[in-house]
Amino acid sequence: MIRLAAFKIERFVGTWKLVSFETRTEDGTVSYPFGKNALGYIMYSIDGYMSVALLPKKRRKFKTQDILGGTIEDKVAAAESFISYFGRYKVRGKKVIHLVEISFFPNWVGVDQERSFRFDENKLILSAKPMLINGKSQSVNLIWEKI
Repeated sequence: MIRLAAFKIERFVGTWKLVSFETRTEDGTVSYPFGKNALGYIMYSIDGYMSVALLPKKRRKFKTQDILGGTIEDKVAAAESFISYFGRYKVRGKKVIHLVEISFFPNWVGVDQERSFRFDENKLILSAKPMLINGKSQSVNLIWEKI
């Protein structure tokens, strides 16, 4: 049993580049929240930590170089175009659980994010149960390629 768990964790370890980020409503409508060319990386370390960041290929730039500055419009546009969190992870059966310690979305801090997973050659496919996205219940599917 321990060997199997270690094997699964070893499959996750490394850096993965986003191939596809899509959501699906209950009626089957597919959308791409950050466009079909969204960018992102997810990293899993051997010591049990993970980090993820997702964003559209083109993001609006702030009108200032001040990292804590920007107009309200700049900040809203930035917030609407970025997802990121960090924490420990564990593998249980066919699920990987991200134990969120830091998140751009404050409501996720301290909340476990469970993802179903499968591997297909050098790809990792993660799926999340339906969650509220833009006011609609949607499931999330992400395809990552190992780099």
